[in-house]
Amino acid sequence: MWIFGRKGTSGFSCCSTAEEVTKGINGFGHTAIVTGATSGIGMETTRVLASHGVHVIMAVRNMENGKKIKENILKSIPNAKIDFMELNLSSMESIRKFAKEYNSAGHPLNLLINNAGVMIPPFTLSQDKVELQFAVNHLGHFLLTDLLLENMKNTAKNSKNEGRIVNVASAAHDFAYSQGIIFDKINDKESYHRFHAYGQSKLANILHANELAKRLKEEGVNITANSVHPGPIATNIMRYDNILHGIINWIGRYVLKNIEQGASTTCYVALHPQVKGVSGEYFSDNNIATNTTTSLAKDSDLAKKLWEFSLDLTK
Repeated sequence: MWIFGRKGTSGFSCCSTAEEVTKGINGFGHTAIVTGATSGIGMETTRVLASHGVHVIMAVRNMENGKKIKENILKSIPNAKIDFMELNLSSMESIRKFAKEYNSAGHPLNLLINNAGVMIPPFTLSQDKVELQFAVNHLGHFLLTDLLLENMKNTAKNSKNEGRIVNVASAAHDFAYSQGIIFDKINDKESYHRFHAYGQSKLANILHANELAKRLKEEGVNITANSVHPGPIATNIMRYDNILHGIINWIGRYVLKNIEQGASTTCYVALHPQVKGVSGEYFSDNNIATNTTTSLAKDSDLAKKLWEFSLDLTK
């Protein structure tokens, strides 16, 4: 559990929990999609949003796990409104199916929490033959956001409530490849470095949110897009490296954030009135981060290039 931290201008710090940063906030009438909702900070985000009256749709790979998480949350929050739908972010077919079913069902959408991710696996290609970390962490969420965006626009217009898109990134974006995104070698096994590839995917999360925020602002749409760094947390995202996973879990109980603290920045940006109208920012420890992102994360030309590259890959 993280115990050291100075409060920022928001009044919160790295020690704040998701429940603390959302205390007293009424989320009734809002609908959210949370990807990666069956474990770690995604599960806690789901629980906290639901506790504030938000109707949460868990987008999950394993439907049985989704059912178990829903049942567990309902035990402590009987009035929680939670549903789950199948989504595999490594498959564009699955993403398109999810979005089609969601939109066809007539569900509104106020909050989109792009949380799911994979970290440092051995070189692997997705079902669409794209390097797995780039495919799941960035490209899948890029396509999902694009397919749900019209729904969010309509919801924001009809409800008169601001829509919010939150990309869960990471400070690991600092460790991307030197050029940031290796567009011509995304799927090159010889060039693959699992830590740099993870950093690349997290840099892409930030650039995606930045470019999306710019486009939404130009369009005059009442939707914001931001990225967040949850902080150092011991979760199962490191399951591809058994030794590192074990070390992190052992040390984590003493020096890393717990899950409740790790989910706080996501919940803060998703629900807190202080964030109203704020878009295209990178948050850390429940505050807008200053002087903590590389110049690549602020490169508007790189963000635009990534946008066009992602559109081509998802056609």
